[in-house]
Amino acid sequence: MDLTEELKAMAAPGMQLPPLRVDPAAIRTVMINEVVPECPENDFYGSAPAPLYLSTALPLFRQAGFPASSIHDVTDAGIYITNAVKTPKRETTVPQAMIEESLPVLERELSLFPNLRAVMLMGDVAKKAFNMIARGRTGKNAIPSGSTYKLRRTPFHAMGLRIFPSYIMTGRNILIEKSKMTMAAEDIRAMLEFIRGQEQPAASSGKGQ
Repeated sequence: MDLTEELKAMAAPGMQLPPLRVDPAAIRTVMINEVVPECPENDFYGSAPAPLYLSTALPLFRQAGFPASSIHDVTDAGIYITNAVKTPKRETTVPQAMIEESLPVLERELSLFPNLRAVMLMGDVAKKAFNMIARGRTGKNAIPSGSTYKLRRTPFHAMGLRIFPSYIMTGRNILIEKSKMTMAAEDIRAMLEFIRGQEQPAASSGKGQ
């Protein structure tokens, strides 16, 4: 599946879409980051020799016990990373209007993966965006209000998915705030363990046939 082709009908002019081909049936987890970078080359699937977003994302996976050295290692493991907001932010905070503008694309992304089991919300913007989607479908938030520190160990579920609230996985701040980097890596490890647990029953039943 060509994700740019699948999403462009929902996107407004100027939105950044992932230049990625992926087997939708292979994706088990979607990780939602905050906002696209100013330069598309620095996104997770960007064409830069060393995309800026991967400079913090890949170390988080390695700290979580998954030795990813490229974005292809991540997608091959059934993990798709995207951004809640598809246009670069113009100030330090992301206005509600920007989240709402990108919401149709994000909702379409989530619908593309028939075997999706988990969603990771990397930061408050991702949490806001996903809660808006959940309210539209179920009438209530997937994640309650409160600090991520207090919420991150609680097993939330919404729309048939396990939801993991965590911290933003890009930007200089995560390199400075080592405690948040450690907690984000712990959350990724918990997600990986959850996904492996989801796969085991199918593997066991297959052996018995």
